[in-house]
Amino acid sequence: MSDSQEIENLVQIYFNSMYEASADKVNAVFHPDAKITGYIEGELHSMTKPEFADFVDSHQPSAKENGETPRLDLVSVDIAGETALARVRCDYLGLTFLDSLSLLKTEGKWSIYNKLFHVKGPAG
Repeated sequence: MSDSQEIENLVQIYFNSMYEASADKVNAVFHPDAKITGYIEGELHSMTKPEFADFVDSHQPSAKENGETPRLDLVSVDIAGETALARVRCDYLGLTFLDSLSLLKTEGKWSIYNKLFHVKGPAG
């Protein structure tokens, strides 16, 4: 499988982690040292991987269980050796996010090293 395909699969699992409220999937795709950072309603939020996994897991029932329509757009992927940047637009918690995912390939496996997010507005 090519790096592009691996990254596309990783992004899908990343989205599914939120859509399905799955801490296990968060843990599967994020690097142990990952940070998740961005603004919501003018307030800066910053989380570690364990904090983000707990946050995602806390949204029960999940969007999938609630029958919400999934929305994930892989806007772009730029690969430079063992690093990459993926821009992702997705709906989550009633909002549309534009995420910048910094990816790192270690021991032959891609993971999300950092996530910067921007809230574009209400979902849809």
